[in-house]
Amino acid sequence: MLNKQQLEWFETITQLDGVSGHEHEVAKYLKQEYLKFNIDEVIQDNLGSILAVKKSKKPNAPKVLVLGHMDEVGFLVREVTETGVLKIHPVGGWFSQTLLAHRVRVTTRHQQQYPGTIGSIPPHMLSPEERMKPMDIPQMLVDVGARNKDEVKTMGIQVGDMIVLQGEFEVLNNGERLLSKAFDNRYGCVMGLDLLSELHDQELDFDLYVGASVQEEVGLRGAQTVSNLVKPDLAIVLDCSPANDALDSKALGKLGAGVLVRVMDGNMIATKDLIYKFVDVCKENDIDHQYYFSPGGTDAGAVHKSGEGVKTLTCCLCARNIHTSSSILDTHDYLSAKEALVKFIDIKIWGDVLAKD
Repeated sequence: MLNKQQLEWFETITQLDGVSGHEHEVAKYLKQEYLKFNIDEVIQDNLGSILAVKKSKKPNAPKVLVLGHMDEVGFLVREVTETGVLKIHPVGGWFSQTLLAHRVRVTTRHQQQYPGTIGSIPPHMLSPEERMKPMDIPQMLVDVGARNKDEVKTMGIQVGDMIVLQGEFEVLNNGERLLSKAFDNRYGCVMGLDLLSELHDQELDFDLYVGASVQEEVGLRGAQTVSNLVKPDLAIVLDCSPANDALDSKALGKLGAGVLVRVMDGNMIATKDLIYKFVDVCKENDIDHQYYFSPGGTDAGAVHKSGEGVKTLTCCLCARNIHTSSSILDTHDYLSAKEALVKFIDIKIWGDVLAKD
């Protein structure tokens, strides 16, 4: 089971709204939490990614980057119509059939929030042919209750404002599982805080950079600038991957089966020696783990290609229904991932991997 602090982090940070390019409220909260720990400084790049820095007292210590991403999928206001509804532009990957009639929040440039919904045409007003076709996102409209374009303007809503699906945080099955929007990837934000808490009073043999990037969902953009800023020797990327086990117990990515050993995905092959050692750590400490392959990707895809190349692996977990308002993760998987990360972060485990062949 998660403790009170872990649950508080999960609830608070998943309920913040921050689509790609609009992550400032998430970054503000992370900075507030980072400063509660024994760190040396908090730094940000020019895109808005944020890092807590905990320095080693040893000279020329290697740099270790532990990175999640703080953006979530969502929408931007694309157009305000004369009738007072909003046309929308997707940010990140969406499946249109998950969207109709969902309630949303629209956030203005001045952080005012307005509730609304994605409109749905009643079936008896559609032709038989139209009922057989899924509605595409360009056809969808967000209704915030305005009667005309002038009322939308009075609200302060304008083109480019952020729209997020409402997805309340709920504890399921007596704490065994959690339901919320944005576990992809507020999981990584929570895990970063948890790691800093775990290492709060420890002296490290390496300089530790723990943080969250921006704009992962639209092309790993923050990971690129963060890597250029830190120039890490080793990177561990935290992300939430899709589980597909609801009807198939043999599927890759099973809730409750532990931390993901992400061997290869659409933009990275994990550093061979690191992933072997990661599996060894899991086996030696009886940590549940599962092998995972994915056509998608994580920030590791940008980090490992930065500079002269960075030795990189991931410490991910999976969730059902990612990129919706109702994703579900297993708390045992979170605790498995945390234990694996804390055990692996010891330089005695991976230090020899940094030596060039």
